[in-house]
Parts: sequence; C-alpha cells; structure tokens
Amino acid sequence: MGGVATAQAQDPIVIKFSHVVAENTPKGQGAKMFAEEVKEKLGDRVKVEVYPNSSLYGDGKEMEALLLGDVQMLAPSLAKFEQYSPSLQLYDLPFLFDDINAVDRFQHSDAGQGLLDSMQDRNIQGLAYWHNGMKQLSANKPLREPKDARGLKFRVQASDVLDEQFKVLRAVPRKMSFGEVYQALQTGVVNGQENTWSNIYSQKMHEVQPYITESNHGIIDYMVITNADFWNGLPDDIRSQLEEILADVTTKVNQQAYDLNQQAKQSIIDAGTSEIIQLTPEEREDWREAVRPVWKMFQDDIGKDLIEAAQGANQSDTAQSETSQ
Repeated sequence: MGGVATAQAQDPIVIKFSHVVAENTPKGQGAKMFAEEVKEKLGDRVKVEVYPNSSLYGDGKEMEALLLGDVQMLAPSLAKFEQYSPSLQLYDLPFLFDDINAVDRFQHSDAGQGLLDSMQDRNIQGLAYWHNGMKQLSANKPLREPKDARGLKFRVQASDVLDEQFKVLRAVPRKMSFGEVYQALQTGVVNGQENTWSNIYSQKMHEVQPYITESNHGIIDYMVITNADFWNGLPDDIRSQLEEILADVTTKVNQQAYDLNQQAKQSIIDAGTSEIIQLTPEEREDWREAVRPVWKMFQDDIGKDLIEAAQGANQSDTAQSETSQ
C-alpha cells in the first residue's frame, strides 16, 4: 500500500496553459516564463504545458475547456468576461484611466484585486492582470475632437461597452475579429479602429490608417484565470509558490508590454505613413466628457463605487508630485 501512495505523490501536477496569441507577444512570453520558473522552482512536482496560437483551443472554445477541466489556465482579454462578471466591463469604459500607471494603481488596490474573485460563483478564479497596453484611435481622417468621429465606421471587439462608446460619438461600431481588421481598413469596410501601438504595428494597420490619435482612451488587458476547483484543490505550499511565481512573471510581462508599445510607436513614427496626433489635456477632457454617458449607462451593471475607485486611481500622480515638491 505504502509503495502505491509514494508513487502517486511523485506524479507531477499538470497545468495546461492555453492561449490564442503568438509566442513572441508579451502574453506568449509570459506563459513561457511561467512554465520555466515553475520548472526551476518546483521541479518534478508541477509541470506547466503551454499551448500557444490556439493550438489546443481557439478563442470560442477555451472558456468551456477551462470549466470542464480540460485546461487549467488561460489568459483571455478582459473584454471577453462580460457574460461571467458584469463588473469587469469597467475595464472597457472609455477615458476612465489617465494612463497605464493609473491602471496599475487600480489593479493593485483592494477593488482591483477584488475583481479577480468576481467569477468564483462560475468556478473561475482570476490570478493576475497582464497588460497589452493602452488603446489609441486611428482613422482615415484626423480625430482631434469628438465630433471628428461622427459617421465613421469603427471596428470593435465584441463588447457592449465598446459598441456604445462609438454610438455616443455618433459613429458606427462594427464587431469584427482581430485578423480581419487590416483588410477591412484597406477596403473601406471600416474607416477606423482602436488598438495598442504594438497591435497596430504588428498588424500593419498604420499602413492603411493615415491618422493615429494618441488617445490612451482604454486598456487592452488579459486576466490570467484558472478553474477555481482545481486551484483550491492544490496543496497549500504549491499554491502559494505558484502565486509567488505568477506575481514575479506578471511584473516582467507588464514591463515588456510597455517597452514593446514604446518601440512600436517609434517604428510607426519612423515609417512615416501616419500622422500622430497628440491631444492637449483640455482636448482629452473634451473626449472624456463626450463619452461619459457610457459610464452612466453601465453604472448599475458595474457598480458606482468601482467606477469611483477607478477614477480615484488617476489622482495619485498629482498627489505624488505635490508631496515630492
């Protein structure tokens, strides 16, 4: 009997980590880094198998696979969670955060950390936030003030908030998968889109978008998630070590995403195919006011206190600069 028990104890815990992007993206690198650090620190006790590029499950099937226990970890875009937790629609609200630092401050706060637990009743446990970056607006005409967007057709992710974001600007939202965007812009099926610098550059959207406004109006982020039953069933020491490893990897992934966006922005400037429009603080405030009705529209779903907590994360810079003077 004893021999059987020992053999079982030595069987590694297998964590299948499936994602839909390439390995050379911050998310792809993060999954790889996590697997390597787990191997280094937990040896034979835990084995992380990474499946990039939808090689195991595509976008539509991965959540189902997680709930069935066929995979143990995913990192979907935050816009994919509205049906599981309406409060996570917070991250799609336009012009809510001033910059990536404000997003970080909110995500590290009690309110931001609480959102990781908001899907436990659906057997989904959030573990970490990984950045892709802040979104910029691009179009076939300059977008300096909200009225410039009127009548234009914008590609959006499948999100009710993003749909309304363009409707309040009296523009036309078109839901479309990421891979179709370049051709749709090229052929005029849509006139504009919103994305991070790295996504715009990697998909060559700047070649078919003569104007890009550095709006930083929203965030594209991922949530690393696991099956809650699986996670809670892990031995305590293993779970806490995995949490430590994930925290370390998250810091690296988010720095990498920031650097990649800065490089991509510079590459777009160097390419000279698009005019980059910088908004003054006053112009940015005009955009915020124009889309504020969207915040109100989703306030009951998300929670007024959460929206206020997110706005509070914007004020820290001012507070810090005042104290340091």
